[in-house]
Amino acid sequence: MANAAALPERMHGVLLTGFGGPEQLQYREDLPVPVPRAGEVLIRVAASSVNNTDINTRVGWYSKTVDGPTQHASVGFDAASDAAPTWGGAAMQFPRIQGADCCGHIVAVGAGVDSARIGQRVLVRPVLRKAGAAPYDFDYFGSECDGGFAQYTRVVASAAVSVHSTLSDAQLACLPCAYSTAENLLIRAGVKAGERVLITGASGGVGSAAVQLAHLRGAQVIAQADSSKHAALRGIGAHTLIARDGDVVQTLGKNSVAVVIDLVGGPTWPSLLEVLQPGGRYATAGAIAGPMVTLDLRTLYLKDLQLLGCTWQNDAVFAQLLSYVERGQLTPLLAHTYDLRDIAQAQADFVAKRFVGKIALKIP
Repeated sequence: MANAAALPERMHGVLLTGFGGPEQLQYREDLPVPVPRAGEVLIRVAASSVNNTDINTRVGWYSKTVDGPTQHASVGFDAASDAAPTWGGAAMQFPRIQGADCCGHIVAVGAGVDSARIGQRVLVRPVLRKAGAAPYDFDYFGSECDGGFAQYTRVVASAAVSVHSTLSDAQLACLPCAYSTAENLLIRAGVKAGERVLITGASGGVGSAAVQLAHLRGAQVIAQADSSKHAALRGIGAHTLIARDGDVVQTLGKNSVAVVIDLVGGPTWPSLLEVLQPGGRYATAGAIAGPMVTLDLRTLYLKDLQLLGCTWQNDAVFAQLLSYVERGQLTPLLAHTYDLRDIAQAQADFVAKRFVGKIALKIP
């Protein structure tokens, strides 16, 4: 291992010790600093951020035994018996340092990694592909391996992507999970300039990122969110606003939009296919109102619709996202910043959804 200076043996960080409520989050000051293995780098984490996946994992929402929204997931259910409560399909391993986002600096490298990388400011690309594996066989940073909720983290060198920007660490830490998810949704759905695009859950981290990125493409953005957040969404590029509980068919009309970017799911899901025009595209990467929906197959095939599930990303998605930032075309929407030790409060405020954009975590 090559390092720029002597490193401590212990670090501060947050351990997720099991499925349940915020009591499962333990702030510790005695965690061992990880040692980079061959092909890896060690990053001194400056900032991370809160994402839906953090809470989904903590409460066991990825278990197939849960069929409701995240906030209704029972923290007492037997998630340990479920075979696939993580992103990548493996059983969850505890304790785990979560945190899908990481902005920091490389402080040490493992064997086979150029020591010139020490000192680089980097973001971690959260989709971690496995060497020699099929494209959809991957780990997710902070889920199948330890992530950014600690002072130090290690990751395969190719996933630590150099970034050149005047944005703060907290702003940059908002990018990896939410913004790459949004960019992937728009790429997979083939969103083009001039198209009408409906984005549900538009005030959240991924939703507001999708509004910004769709606007950047020149799309006509329709944002659905709580009315109290409409002004903020208009300020980042939304052309038309719909209330969170509004009737999209009544407001927009049938066959009226080219693309739906859906992060909500839930009982009103069938209406999203009604507003899609023939040949329209539906893409999803979330279901905060519930994962179980009713699909009329006649709507799907008679309208020649495309339904896209979007989790895995190729490397070009992250590269394109960073190019927007480095050219000054995109500034992450940072709502609040908390100290890492206040993660329970940060997650509670995240779930309360009284803000637009992202909540960042400052690492001590």
